[in-house]
Amino acid sequence: QVQLVESGGGLVQAGGSLRLSCTASGTMFSLNTMSWYRQAPGKQRELVAGITTGDNTNIADSVKGRFAISRDNAKNTVYLQMNSLKPEDTAVYYCHAEDLRYRSTPGYTGSWGQGSQVTVSS
Repeated sequence: QVQLVESGGGLVQAGGSLRLSCTASGTMFSLNTMSWYRQAPGKQRELVAGITTGDNTNIADSVKGRFAISRDNAKNTVYLQMNSLKPEDTAVYYCHAEDLRYRSTPGYTGSWGQGSQVTVSS
């Protein structure tokens, strides 16, 4: 059973920084594409950033230049560094893991963390 445990959320003033961490267990972390999503109240969950097993990254336009994603396979952990935070970044941030070995398995949707609240005050 894959478990994803997130940490690092909290309350920060606009312009501040936070770093989210997501540590995985129950999987071969290095074989997972890792992503961060967020969901604000009343809105759909959206992709914020992703990093492949080969360390290729993609960042949503809304956070490009402010957020960065990285991974440490030795620690089974993916990070989301968030700088120059804005009130519109307020959301619950979710970690997602997609194991490449199962990507083509029908019905496979990967694994989700429990979510970490990030609140940016103006």
